[in-house]
Amino acid sequence: MEELQKLAGSYEALFSKRAQLYKTLGLKDQVLTEDDYKNYILEHYTFLSRPVLVYNNQIFIGNSPKTVEAAQNAIHRG
Repeated sequence: MEELQKLAGSYEALFSKRAQLYKTLGLKDQVLTEDDYKNYILEHYTFLSRPVLVYNNQIFIGNSPKTVEAAQNAIHRG
């Protein structure tokens, strides 16, 4: 987790605010710290944004068209 956090810049960047538990637990109404984000991700996998791709020390998080295109470009450049 720490390596992913270093590449992403924060645990919040790895955290999925689309997870049903995010709404169920009322987390959207709370101010979360980096430790909170880390602990929630470690507690339940649904809090980790997916997919996460690490390639040549670059991290790509999620499946938005922009992220997918950036990952494809990085892989093709090799």
